[in-house]
Amino acid sequence: MMRTVFCRKLKQELEGMAFAPFPGERGQVLFDTVSKEAWMQWLRHQTMLINENRLSVLDPQAKAFLDEQLEKFLSGDDYERPQGWTPEKSS
Repeated sequence: MMRTVFCRKLKQELEGMAFAPFPGERGQVLFDTVSKEAWMQWLRHQTMLINENRLSVLDPQAKAFLDEQLEKFLSGDDYERPQGWTPEKSS
């Protein structure tokens, strides 16, 4: 049976992730409040941020930046977008 969550990003009941994306309390909160679809959107956006800003995931400042952007992305706040980026059009 598919596990569902009320997604804080997409504001609807959707399929949940198969497992927590991080260990600990933070991972559990994300597991309980973020849908699989929203998490996949974040992973694509995070990859774009890493590539466009040439971030190293080993750099503590880059990690802090990505953590901040994750929270903004999921809460609907204004989050960082690469220069010249335009959102995908739905078909």
